[in-house]
Amino acid sequence: MLIPARFNGPPGTGNGGWCSGVFAVAAGARTGGPPYQVTLRVPPPLETGLELRDGSVYAGDTLVAEVSDAAEVGEDVPGVDLATAAEASRGYPGFAEHPFPTCFVCGPGRPGKDGLQIFPGILPDGRTAAPWTVPDEVSVPTLWAALDCPGGWAAIARGQAYVLGRIAARVDALPAPGTECVVVGAASEIAGRKATVDSTVYGPDGRRLASARATWIAVAR
Repeated sequence: MLIPARFNGPPGTGNGGWCSGVFAVAAGARTGGPPYQVTLRVPPPLETGLELRDGSVYAGDTLVAEVSDAAEVGEDVPGVDLATAAEASRGYPGFAEHPFPTCFVCGPGRPGKDGLQIFPGILPDGRTAAPWTVPDEVSVPTLWAALDCPGGWAAIARGQAYVLGRIAARVDALPAPGTECVVVGAASEIAGRKATVDSTVYGPDGRRLASARATWIAVAR
């Protein structure tokens, strides 16, 4: 495995959701299959050869992540319609201040439409919501990536920078390229340096496509 440089999160390291999806697929995750869980032990390196050995991902001798199919995904985050998601997205906190503005998923500082362009704004009840135009190349890792940041921003929006530590996700179906989906997120618990968040991707017909539960870890900006 190798994570191309364009799939970055924080500068110089891989986006946690995308990388976790790649690792999960290598371990057997598939569309319509059971959930998988990935625990990141170090920031995933970019443009570096990675190997899955006995449920663990290594870069040489460095343990990067652990993958398990003994995973539980939280309850679906209730969805909203596309217009509500678009209105929320206009107030995306990352437009004003973003800890990692070139993030592949939610960074407003990427040129053109190189990233997923998912900009989750805050709903009145604290959930996040964003519209998402599905790219031409869509895969299971794409859905893991789409699930990543909308959950995280439910915690980040409280003024603290976080990075992904663990994510368990299930992908029921892949959306068609070019379709308009809605991604929603919610924080279920924030305690100390850890935030537990849930996220769900809904298709144009309102059907759930994928869900995740993740643990994010607070870091210095």
